[in-house]
Amino acid sequence: MSFDIRDYQFLATFCCALFAGAAVYINVVEHPARMSCGIETAARQWVPSYRRATWMQAPLAVVGCLAAVASWLAGAGP
Repeated sequence: MSFDIRDYQFLATFCCALFAGAAVYINVVEHPARMSCGIETAARQWVPSYRRATWMQAPLAVVGCLAAVASWLAGAGP
């Protein structure tokens, strides 16, 4: 199975979009909602939330970066 340059470009763009969407959601929705519950509750809830975000966003960043580099090496322009 071979990948076309457009496959790499799509994968890189898709990972970037998911990463950015998750970051926006965390900053616009989740964090303000957490802070409205009070400092103690927010601090308790932050640890599991941060762990989930790490396991979602780190692979997206790695896969997106690898797909972007593969796309570039295959001859994609800017």
